[in-house]
Amino acid sequence: MAESSSETPPRILFVCLGNICRSPTAHGVLRAMARKQGRTLEIDSAGTGNWHLGSPPDPRSSAAALARGIDISDLYARQVTAADFDRFDLILAMDEANRRDLERLRPPGNATPVQLLLEHAPGPAREVPDPYLGGGFNAVLDLIETASEGLLATLDKR
Repeated sequence: MAESSSETPPRILFVCLGNICRSPTAHGVLRAMARKQGRTLEIDSAGTGNWHLGSPPDPRSSAAALARGIDISDLYARQVTAADFDRFDLILAMDEANRRDLERLRPPGNATPVQLLLEHAPGPAREVPDPYLGGGFNAVLDLIETASEGLLATLDKR
Protein backbone atom coordinates (compact mmCIF):
# COMPACT_ATOMS: atom_id res chain seq x y z
CA MET A 1 0.00 0.00 0.00
CA ALA A 2 1.16 3.51 -0.69
CA GLU A 3 2.57 5.34 2.31
CA SER A 4 0.20 7.79 3.94
CA SER A 5 1.08 10.36 6.58
CA SER A 6 -1.09 12.55 8.76
CA GLU A 7 -0.48 15.43 6.32
CA THR A 8 -1.48 13.41 3.28
CA PRO A 9 -5.23 13.20 2.77
CA PRO A 10 -6.64 9.69 2.40
CA ARG A 11 -6.65 8.56 -1.23
CA ILE A 12 -9.74 6.59 -2.20
CA LEU A 13 -10.65 4.98 -5.53
CA PHE A 14 -14.16 3.77 -6.36
CA VAL A 15 -14.44 1.06 -9.01
CA CYS A 16 -17.36 -0.37 -10.98
CA LEU A 17 -17.65 -1.97 -14.40
CA GLY A 18 -17.82 0.92 -16.87
CA ASN A 19 -17.21 3.98 -14.66
CA ILE A 20 -20.36 5.77 -15.82
CA CYS A 21 -22.94 4.90 -13.13
CA ARG A 22 -21.97 3.57 -9.71
CA SER A 23 -18.34 4.62 -9.24
CA PRO A 24 -18.74 8.23 -10.45
CA THR A 25 -21.83 8.48 -8.25
CA ALA A 26 -19.81 7.28 -5.26
CA HIS A 27 -17.00 9.67 -6.23
CA GLY A 28 -19.43 12.59 -6.30
CA VAL A 29 -21.26 11.64 -3.12
CA LEU A 30 -18.09 11.25 -1.04
CA ARG A 31 -16.62 14.43 -2.52
CA ALA A 32 -19.77 16.39 -1.61
CA MET A 33 -19.90 14.95 1.91
CA ALA A 34 -16.21 15.66 2.50
CA ARG A 35 -16.58 19.26 1.28
CA LYS A 36 -19.62 19.80 3.49
CA GLN A 37 -17.58 18.60 6.49
CA GLY A 38 -14.51 20.62 5.49
CA ARG A 39 -12.46 17.47 4.94
CA THR A 40 -9.72 16.94 2.40
CA LEU A 41 -9.73 13.62 0.57
CA GLU A 42 -8.22 12.55 -2.73
CA ILE A 43 -11.04 10.77 -4.54
CA ASP A 44 -11.20 9.19 -7.97
CA SER A 45 -13.25 6.59 -9.80
CA ALA A 46 -12.53 4.08 -12.53
CA GLY A 47 -13.99 1.09 -14.31
CA THR A 48 -12.67 -2.39 -14.83
CA GLY A 49 -13.81 -2.27 -18.47
CA ASN A 50 -12.83 0.09 -21.25
CA TRP A 51 -16.16 0.58 -23.05
CA HIS A 52 -16.80 4.15 -21.94
CA LEU A 53 -13.31 5.69 -21.74
CA GLY A 54 -13.54 9.48 -21.72
CA SER A 55 -17.34 9.49 -21.45
CA PRO A 56 -19.22 11.52 -18.86
CA PRO A 57 -21.43 9.74 -16.33
CA ASP A 58 -24.67 8.18 -17.60
CA PRO A 59 -27.25 11.00 -17.87
CA ARG A 60 -29.55 9.08 -15.51
CA SER A 61 -26.82 8.93 -12.84
CA SER A 62 -26.07 12.61 -13.31
CA ALA A 63 -29.76 13.56 -13.05
CA ALA A 64 -30.33 11.47 -9.92
CA ALA A 65 -27.25 12.91 -8.24
CA LEU A 66 -28.06 16.49 -9.26
CA ALA A 67 -31.57 16.10 -7.81
CA ARG A 68 -29.78 15.63 -4.47
CA GLY A 69 -27.46 18.58 -5.02
CA ILE A 70 -24.48 16.51 -6.18
CA ASP A 71 -22.89 17.53 -9.47
CA ILE A 72 -20.87 14.77 -11.18
CA SER A 73 -20.80 16.41 -14.63
CA ASP A 74 -17.04 17.09 -14.35
CA LEU A 75 -16.15 13.38 -14.13
CA TYR A 76 -15.07 11.25 -17.09
CA ALA A 77 -14.66 7.49 -17.35
CA ARG A 78 -11.26 5.90 -17.15
CA GLN A 79 -10.06 2.35 -16.73
CA VAL A 80 -8.40 1.19 -13.53
CA THR A 81 -4.70 0.36 -13.87
CA ALA A 82 -2.14 -1.57 -11.85
CA ALA A 83 -0.56 1.79 -10.94
CA ASP A 84 -3.74 2.70 -9.03
CA PHE A 85 -2.77 0.18 -6.36
CA ASP A 86 0.23 2.34 -5.48
CA ARG A 87 -1.58 5.65 -5.93
CA PHE A 88 -4.51 4.94 -3.58
CA ASP A 89 -4.75 3.96 0.09
CA LEU A 90 -8.11 2.22 -0.31
CA ILE A 91 -9.92 0.80 -3.34
CA LEU A 92 -13.66 0.29 -3.02
CA ALA A 93 -15.43 -2.03 -5.46
CA MET A 94 -19.15 -1.85 -6.11
CA ASP A 95 -19.64 -5.62 -6.40
CA GLU A 96 -17.84 -8.95 -6.11
CA ALA A 97 -17.14 -9.17 -9.85
CA ASN A 98 -15.38 -5.79 -9.66
CA ARG A 99 -13.41 -6.94 -6.64
CA ARG A 100 -12.31 -10.14 -8.41
CA ASP A 101 -11.22 -8.13 -11.46
CA LEU A 102 -9.23 -5.80 -9.21
CA GLU A 103 -7.51 -8.71 -7.47
CA ARG A 104 -6.44 -10.07 -10.87
CA LEU A 105 -4.92 -6.67 -11.67
CA ARG A 106 -3.16 -6.27 -8.30
CA PRO A 107 0.62 -6.07 -8.69
CA PRO A 108 2.59 -8.80 -6.88
CA GLY A 109 3.39 -7.82 -3.30
CA ASN A 110 0.91 -4.93 -3.19
CA ALA A 111 -1.16 -4.74 0.00
CA THR A 112 -3.58 -1.89 -0.76
CA PRO A 113 -6.93 -2.85 0.76
CA VAL A 114 -9.65 -3.70 -1.76
CA GLN A 115 -13.08 -3.78 -0.16
CA LEU A 116 -16.70 -3.69 -1.17
CA LEU A 117 -18.11 -0.20 -0.63
CA LEU A 118 -21.08 -1.63 1.25
CA GLU A 119 -18.76 -3.09 3.89
CA HIS A 120 -19.06 0.45 5.29
CA ALA A 121 -22.86 0.37 5.45
CA PRO A 122 -25.19 -1.34 7.91
CA GLY A 123 -27.64 -3.88 6.61
CA PRO A 124 -27.55 -7.08 4.62
CA ALA A 125 -26.72 -5.64 1.18
CA ARG A 126 -23.16 -6.41 0.12
CA GLU A 127 -23.16 -5.15 -3.45
CA VAL A 128 -24.28 -1.92 -5.10
CA PRO A 129 -26.49 -3.12 -7.98
CA ASP A 130 -25.66 -1.89 -11.46
CA PRO A 131 -28.50 0.40 -12.57
CA TYR A 132 -27.29 0.68 -16.19
CA LEU A 133 -29.79 -1.81 -17.63
CA GLY A 134 -32.29 -2.23 -14.83
CA GLY A 135 -32.66 1.29 -13.45
CA GLY A 136 -32.83 2.04 -9.75
CA PHE A 137 -30.55 5.08 -9.76
CA ASN A 138 -32.13 6.54 -6.62
CA ALA A 139 -31.81 3.25 -4.74
CA VAL A 140 -28.14 3.13 -5.76
CA LEU A 141 -27.70 6.67 -4.44
CA ASP A 142 -29.31 5.68 -1.14
CA LEU A 143 -26.86 2.79 -0.72
CA ILE A 144 -23.87 4.91 -1.69
CA GLU A 145 -24.82 7.76 0.64
CA THR A 146 -25.20 5.40 3.59
CA ALA A 147 -21.90 3.64 2.83
CA SER A 148 -20.11 6.98 2.37
CA GLU A 149 -21.25 8.10 5.82
CA GLY A 150 -19.88 4.85 7.23
CA LEU A 151 -16.64 5.28 5.29
CA LEU A 152 -16.13 8.76 6.69
CA ALA A 153 -16.73 7.41 10.20
CA THR A 154 -14.13 4.69 9.53
CA LEU A 155 -11.62 7.27 8.31
CA ASP A 156 -12.18 9.24 11.53
CA LYS A 157 -10.93 6.21 13.50
CA ARG A 158 -7.61 6.04 11.62
